[in-house]
Amino acid sequence: MFRLDDTVSVVIGGNGVLGGAMSEALAEAGSKVAIVGRNMDKANQVVATIEAAGGVAKAFQADAANKEQLQQMMEEVLAWGGRVDTLINASGVNSSTPFFELEMDEWDHIMDTNLKSVVLACQLFAKQMIKQGAGGSIINISSVSSDPPLSRVFTYSASKAGVNNITQFLAREFAQDGVRVNAIIPGFFPAEQNKKILSPDRVKAIMRHTPMNRFGEPSELKGATVFLASQQASSFVTGSFIRVDGGYGAMTI
Repeated sequence: MFRLDDTVSVVIGGNGVLGGAMSEALAEAGSKVAIVGRNMDKANQVVATIEAAGGVAKAFQADAANKEQLQQMMEEVLAWGGRVDTLINASGVNSSTPFFELEMDEWDHIMDTNLKSVVLACQLFAKQMIKQGAGGSIINISSVSSDPPLSRVFTYSASKAGVNNITQFLAREFAQDGVRVNAIIPGFFPAEQNKKILSPDRVKAIMRHTPMNRFGEPSELKGATVFLASQQASSFVTGSFIRVDGGYGAMTI
């Protein structure tokens, strides 16, 4: 039920810490995985890790917020794998700039990376999945800061709230074509984008709201990833959010 043999997965942002772990999970379950990012050195490192474990992967370069580059990348993936069964939108960037100091170039950069990229990728890859006629799975990466929004990460929170809305809207839009759209809501993980903003006082505050009293490990996203990617395991699951947050959500309801 949780095997992904004979499938092709695309992980945009697969060269990052969390995206890399999710890419490894897909490969471990038998999927061929396209690792997409701007930094090809990091993408190739993920490919090497997957291949060392016996999986199949290839690195592809694209700016997640550039439709032309995404289109070109999709064509390259199709030439390599022949189809696309799973898309993960894992690109992300964060900032702790106070609201009154926020400049619109920073707002645009975060919104482009976290939100616009999801819209563009879904436009392209959902159309391809529908054309294939065998359904598919789109997995967006949201955040615990999307509901309710956390202090100090205003633009990031707004972008991830948008991801939630897009996820539910497109789940309804694509349901009749068998393309499922869901999201994973990670709690606090040691990813590059949040290391810069986690002062000791901030860490203490986060732990006070995390019942498991620790950060997540990237590998702890693997189960949710494979579940949502598997047509057998999650065939009737769409428009849903899986929280992988150590209980953070239970403390903020």
